[in-house]
Amino acid sequence: MISITTFEVGTVAGSPAAARSALDAGTISARLDRLPTTRSVWRLVALLSLGLFFELYDLMLSGYVMPGLVKGGILSAESVSLSQATSVESFFTLLFSGRASFVAALFSGLFLGTIACGFLADRFGRRAIFTYALIWYSAATVVMAFQTTAFGVNLWRFIAGLGIGVEIVTIGTYLTELVPKHLRGRASAFSQAVGFAAVPAVALISYGLVPAQPLGVDGWRWVVLLGAVGAIAVWWIRRGLPESPRWLAMKGRLAEADAVLSALEARVRAESGRDLPEPAAAEPVSGEHRFGDIFSPPYRRRTMMMIVFHVFQTVAYYGFASWVPSLLIKQGITVTTSLLYTSIIALAAPVGPLFGLLIGDRFERKHIIVAMAGTVVVAGLLFSQAGSAPAILAAGIALTLAGNTISYIYHAYQAELFPTRIRARAVGFVYSWSRFSAIFTAFVIEYLINHVGVTGVFAFTSASMAAVMVAIGLFGPRTRDVALERLSQ
Repeated sequence: MISITTFEVGTVAGSPAAARSALDAGTISARLDRLPTTRSVWRLVALLSLGLFFELYDLMLSGYVMPGLVKGGILSAESVSLSQATSVESFFTLLFSGRASFVAALFSGLFLGTIACGFLADRFGRRAIFTYALIWYSAATVVMAFQTTAFGVNLWRFIAGLGIGVEIVTIGTYLTELVPKHLRGRASAFSQAVGFAAVPAVALISYGLVPAQPLGVDGWRWVVLLGAVGAIAVWWIRRGLPESPRWLAMKGRLAEADAVLSALEARVRAESGRDLPEPAAAEPVSGEHRFGDIFSPPYRRRTMMMIVFHVFQTVAYYGFASWVPSLLIKQGITVTTSLLYTSIIALAAPVGPLFGLLIGDRFERKHIIVAMAGTVVVAGLLFSQAGSAPAILAAGIALTLAGNTISYIYHAYQAELFPTRIRARAVGFVYSWSRFSAIFTAFVIEYLINHVGVTGVFAFTSASMAAVMVAIGLFGPRTRDVALERLSQ
């Protein structure tokens, strides 16, 4: 059980840090970075990870509830031809009736939430936006669960996507700022492993509920509601999270930053049973930057390379993750059996980040991305030709493991490509292209499923991963080269 401790904003008596006559953002960061790893620090990581679990539950449920939406007559499994529209009303009816519209609605919200609303956490604080974005998407998801038309389901899926997009951007920043820098790699891997545990969870829940009608209510509605209820429970738990001291210091609220950090220091000191080490020399922290800086040399080439990467990696990753039950059904497998297979495949999801942590610092990150992308190509083509349960499961697990390893590695890789002063803006900008790509990928995948079959889908996703291999392999700098570049500046 996780013990919850509320961090009060107030001065801790006798704290050496509180007695400092001068504070700045660099000093606050140096004090936080020198903290040893104790229960209180891991407690913060655990709380944030629980939040990520329910975010990914909501994000990944599309593919698992889609068969239920088709079975209930809300969505159509047939290709949508907009040329059949005879009026504006019929045009939108056709547009929103297909399975692709359900996936595209989510990613449209994610795209806008990421690119247009990401600034909210910078303006109002990590903790506040972390909480309100959660309430937003949970409420929208509850409303979606009671919709009876394709338009209503897609509208509220889009609204939920706005909140999830803001939350995903915020949680990564929040985690990075709350933990000492020596813990970031392990904290990120732990957080993603907990978060991706939502994939087998939603798969297993869907396996049990989607084919059934508990209490006379369609099973897919129960799957959606369970995620929203769980997220509200996490919101209550999150009352124990403090505001980011780094953000407070960057905003000039140094007394509040010092108070929050002093409370954490006191707990860490008590848990470790010894005095804290002296902070390293404070590094200057500059908040001055322009959006155009990400297109100035040498960052312009890296920005364009990462845009290409995100456009194409999304095709392969969500082309499988969001459609795997439908792909199995297309291969002649029943809804119930396809959800069982998907549940088994999903068990590999949380292993990816842990595997990435194991190899991430031993090899060049770009080489890992290229190798895992090649694995996705081979496993995808094998999946499309698999005719037996063991072959389907083996290829599906390999796809999931490789895809989630890429997810963990590229988050670290893209952060290393840009300096601190423009990192958040650069990463947010290139990452938003993955959401933009997913909007249109959904319609392409649906067309291929209906007209070309599963083989055509994986030919498309394999070509996309080949583009990822070229972009990263030929144009991506090595992380060691980036480190040497910074030392020379």
